Amino acid sequence: APAATEAPAPAATEAPAASSQRGGRLRLLWWQAITLLNPHLATGTKDYDGATVILEPLANFDENGAPVPALAAEIPTVENGGVSEDLMTTTWTLKEGVKWSDGTDFTADDVVFTWQYASNPETAATTASNFAQIEKVEALSPTQVRITWKEPNANYLVAFTSTGGMILQKAQFENCIGAAASTDAACQEANNAPIGTGPYKLAEFRPGDVVLYERNPEYRDADSVFFDEVEIKGGGDATSAARAVCETGEFDYAWNLQVQAAVLDQIAAGGKCDLLAEASSGIERIVINFSNPDPALGDLRSEPGQPHPSLTDPAVRQAIALAVDREAIATQLYGVTGAPTCNILTTPAAYVSPNTTCERDVARANQLLDEAGWVLNGQVREKDGVRLVYSFATSINPLRQGEQAILKANLAEIGIQLDLKAIDAGVFFGGDPGNPDTLNKFFSDLQMYTNSNENPDPTTYFAAWLCSEASGSANQWNGQNPGDWCNEEYDATFAQLQAATDMATRTELFIKLNDIMVGDVAVIPLIDRFTPEGESKDLKGPAPSPFD
Repeated sequence: APAATEAPAPAATEAPAASSQRGGRLRLLWWQAITLLNPHLATGTKDYDGATVILEPLANFDENGAPVPALAAEIPTVENGGVSEDLMTTTWTLKEGVKWSDGTDFTADDVVFTWQYASNPETAATTASNFAQIEKVEALSPTQVRITWKEPNANYLVAFTSTGGMILQKAQFENCIGAAASTDAACQEANNAPIGTGPYKLAEFRPGDVVLYERNPEYRDADSVFFDEVEIKGGGDATSAARAVCETGEFDYAWNLQVQAAVLDQIAAGGKCDLLAEASSGIERIVINFSNPDPALGDLRSEPGQPHPSLTDPAVRQAIALAVDREAIATQLYGVTGAPTCNILTTPAAYVSPNTTCERDVARANQLLDEAGWVLNGQVREKDGVRLVYSFATSINPLRQGEQAILKANLAEIGIQLDLKAIDAGVFFGGDPGNPDTLNKFFSDLQMYTNSNENPDPTTYFAAWLCSEASGSANQWNGQNPGDWCNEEYDATFAQLQAATDMATRTELFIKLNDIMVGDVAVIPLIDRFTPEGESKDLKGPAPSPFD
């Protein structure tokens, strides 16, 4: 693998000294630089985060998973009449007097439009699964919206909430439904400069570098806005980001400190920061490519329907899972910031499967490969001219390169060779359909990253592994299932989940979906991450949520 070099911390713009008086600039460091501000086309957490400073959903989720009104006046429930007793309709009442940052009124029409935009298959929205159960959305009045579901829906907070439910302004995006969303020049401009209802509006955006926001004078609760400006700077790596807050104080807050535990503890000892432990919902995992990434296929490379020459063999996938040493990864690299897991869902606790096991068993892994006819030829197994040599991609940071090294050694013990590839995080988690190195293109055999469940009800999270979510050119590589895994039992179980309204039944189905995926080795969960973030001791808040 390329050597992991430590980049210097990005230069911060000059900011006033810390003060309890309002004003000044809040300096945030997201070492994975933001590349897009339209959350409905985003693939990386960084881009969702950049959008949340400007755009809002109808509701967010707090640190306990409870819904909190944002653009909505209240959370709809059966008790207050917002949810019909048959669970077929949900009615949202919107806050009155809300303005877009251009001074125009926010109305129910914007909510209806956001559904039309994100649910149109040609838009290829990455948030489409949030709206998949909706039959229609109607504006009953300027401040009231009714959702009619295709069938009774116990997960009625799936749409228009959290990072996947941010509302777009109809006037700005109405000509951007369909293929134009990503191809039309005016739409591309809107994707990088959305008009919002949030406390800030865009001042400047240099994709891959920095976003600068300024106060939105039209914001409905202007007295609660402390800072004049917010800056989200991108670049460097997680280690330099930690130092920029905890040692030099150049920044006020550093996101996602994927730093080896021993190194992070030493940096935090500088005394200028607190490590804010993020509640767990992120699972570091290996994703298996069920499609063939061979460049010789040309335009068919990694397209659904092009089966992988060896990873479609269950014995190979099972052997890889058995050879992985999660304990070594956890103890040598993560320490208190992560724990081994073989479940793809670890929160809420009530939905965690008790049925999976992930003990390492190299002997059994070798036995499976022997029985399947994969024979050692030198150091690498092969069968019918196909060698078990895999490209293994992930983003650049020392923690992940440490994981790659451990996994390379693990798989060498069973005759599988890994060729390691480290990709700039801004590219790997970017949404550019023309870039060959994004995780959605998946032009490698295996890849590794963390993804999170961003709703206390994990229905949408599990929707990301449906066969219909396979990623390819037909959906501009925006499918949520980049490994192109298709499993009839999984899809049928998910259909049962969508129809289920009893909580006990839904809990059983959540666990079953986890078990099908882990059992078929669609992914290999590695670490349940408790990734800390660094905040200046001069900064108050926030309370991090695992769901938002």
